[in-house]
This record gives sequence, C-alpha cells and structure tokens, in this order.
Amino acid sequence: MPRRLLKKMMPDAKMIREHKHLKIFGTLLHNPNLWHLNRQSVAKAFAVGLFVAWIPVPFQMVLAAGAAIFFHSNLPLAVALVWVTNPLTMPPMYYGAYKLGVWVMGTPVQDFQFELSMTWLSNGLSLIWQPFLLGCVILAVLHAVLGYIVIQLLWRWMVVRKWRRRYRCR
Repeated sequence: MPRRLLKKMMPDAKMIREHKHLKIFGTLLHNPNLWHLNRQSVAKAFAVGLFVAWIPVPFQMVLAAGAAIFFHSNLPLAVALVWVTNPLTMPPMYYGAYKLGVWVMGTPVQDFQFELSMTWLSNGLSLIWQPFLLGCVILAVLHAVLGYIVIQLLWRWMVVRKWRRRYRCR
C-alpha cells in the first residue's frame, strides 16, 4: 500500500479531535491506533468504511467514526470511505441493492416512482423496504469482507515486492 501517499492525504489527528461533529467521542479519539497506518488498521478501515457506505442512513460519517473507534481501525480512512456513496453514486447503488433484495427474496419488482418528500418516505418506502434493506445488508457485508481481504493481500504483495527489490539491489 502506498503508505507515504496515504500519510500525505490524511488530516492531522489534532484537527479531527477538535472537529465539532466528532467531539461526541471525547477522549476515545486519543487512542493512537486510530491514527496508525499499518496493514491491520487500514484493512479494518476499508471494511468499516465500505460497510457503513451501504447503510442508507444520514450521518454515515459519524456512524463510520464510531465503528472505527470500536474496531480500532484507521479513523480518517474509514470516514473518507463512506463517500463511496455520494449523490452521484447513491441512486444506482441503492437501486442495485433493491434489485438484489428482490432477487434473493423471490418477490416481484414493485413499480414505484421516487420522490424526495416525507409523503413518499412514509408511503412509498413501505412497499420496498424489505428487499431494499436486505440488499443493502448483503452488499455491505460483501464489500466489507472483500475490502478487508483485498487490502490485506495488496499490502502483503507490496511488502514482498519491496523486499525483493532490496534483495536484488544487494
């Protein structure tokens, strides 16, 4: 993993500790494991961030921060990975989750028109919530496990490659 590049991109720990939305975590943010860039913390951060990205709730970043603290993963990376779901990617991702949920449950696809209103959220979402949430959970677990495994393997491959280069130079 390009550790130097990640270190350059990471925000300062002090700046994050003083962030107004993360003050709810108090002294939990002083754990040095939340700021280390090693294979375990980065792999766990990918798992946490990708899992939370599939949870269809507001304030995903705060949820990711809480999960990163709980699992002792890299906090800034876990919070940043939540932005996999953004206003551009959310519609196709969540529609795909709905289609997967419909397929797994074996139910017919409901014909619905999405509206960003409280009326639709109270009435329209009641028609599709079960397959939608099932699809989100399946994809969250799948992406978290794949993210963890891929980072572990990629990090290991980079270390071995670096060792071989050093050995050849001698």
